Amino acid sequence: MTFFQIRTIVRTRYKLILTTLLIVIAATVAVSLALPKTYRATTSLLLNYKGTDPVSGHVLAAQQVSGYMATQMDIVTSRSVALKVVDNLGLADDPNAQKRFQKVANGNVPMRDWLADSLLKMVELAPSRESSVIEISAKGSDPRFVASVANAFAAAYQQINLQIKLAPLQQASQYFSTQVKTLRSALEQAQNKLSKYQQDHGIVSTDSSVDVATARLNELSTQLVQAQSQAIEASSRGSQAMGRDGRDSPDVASNMLIQNLKASLAQAQAKFAMLSQNLDHNHPQYQAAKAEVDRLQAALNNSISSTNNSVANNGRILRQREAEIRAALDAQTTKLLQMNRARDELSVLSKDVENAQHAYDAAAQRLAQTDLEGNANQSDVVLLNPAVIPARPASPNIALNAVLAVLLGATLGLALAILAELTNRRVRSSDDLLTVLQAPVLGAVAWKKPVRKSGFPNMFLSH
Repeated sequence: MTFFQIRTIVRTRYKLILTTLLIVIAATVAVSLALPKTYRATTSLLLNYKGTDPVSGHVLAAQQVSGYMATQMDIVTSRSVALKVVDNLGLADDPNAQKRFQKVANGNVPMRDWLADSLLKMVELAPSRESSVIEISAKGSDPRFVASVANAFAAAYQQINLQIKLAPLQQASQYFSTQVKTLRSALEQAQNKLSKYQQDHGIVSTDSSVDVATARLNELSTQLVQAQSQAIEASSRGSQAMGRDGRDSPDVASNMLIQNLKASLAQAQAKFAMLSQNLDHNHPQYQAAKAEVDRLQAALNNSISSTNNSVANNGRILRQREAEIRAALDAQTTKLLQMNRARDELSVLSKDVENAQHAYDAAAQRLAQTDLEGNANQSDVVLLNPAVIPARPASPNIALNAVLAVLLGATLGLALAILAELTNRRVRSSDDLLTVLQAPVLGAVAWKKPVRKSGFPNMFLSH
């Protein structure tokens, strides 16, 4: 069927098409007016996810939080959120809800669960593309109730989201609290062990440079070197003093008393020599001069002998002092070696205390952080646009239904017109002759309505 034939059918059967169109529009409007009105309220939420691990505090990678939006949508439509909405709105105590529950559910399920299922049927979610915004919509016959349900779902979701966020933080806080107690006990044990070890071994510091024992060892080493030098010198002088050349030793030569005695002896010998030339040995002056020489000689010999003995004794004393210092040095070395071994053990104990202190400080810091975050009431969900009471119903949309009725009625009317034309076929054009009779068309007479002539021009001409 050609477009010209369809146009001809529409022009000839326009009454049928128009009637069908009007009937469909009237029926659609009537049905739309008869349907109950449904209102729709929508609230918008912004999800600001941080992605932080509650135990380690590290920020999670983006690949690990890719399904966050889908997870949050599942949480919004979960039974836990719906039950909290029931509790927040107090629907279980509403007499109308109780009557409806007794009529519909008849006590087969708990009332809270039945109300939660009813609310979930009212709620629809619509996530925004490439954003962190979720729209929660509620539909129902009561505009005020649907607005309260949408807002209640948003509030309940915020509470559940905050609870989900704080639960691991609170568990982590309990874990860190236990660890802090354990680490504090370990730190105290390490400190007590270190203190007891210091008291038992008399070690104040692990630094050997400030240790008294080390200073004492260095002092003894210096004294030993000096004593060895003095002992060697004293031994050499003592050997010379006790030998054949003892009278010419440096100690004898440097002794002022001996020098004075030698000078006095020389004078006495000179006097005695002079007297011995003039006097007999029995002369009193001769004997007195000789006695003086003998006395001075004996005093000189005694002084020289005493000096040499003193030098020899001094060498023995210095060698004895060297031996004593050496023995003290050996004892101090042994003591210092023992203290070094003890100091090494003390260093290990100090490291244990330091490690225990670091572990305790780290755990205490994480405990303070998790306690602070676990007691925070800041949610990652922000209410952007709360739901308001809708002024107009969302359905039925009479204007939209009327437009759809026009399209449907026009299509149905055209279909009925074509169907009526096919059941009662008529020749309406030359194409119909070719189709029905299959006869050649010799010509066509165009019929038009005659033009009615007006009498006003003749009247003007007659005048």
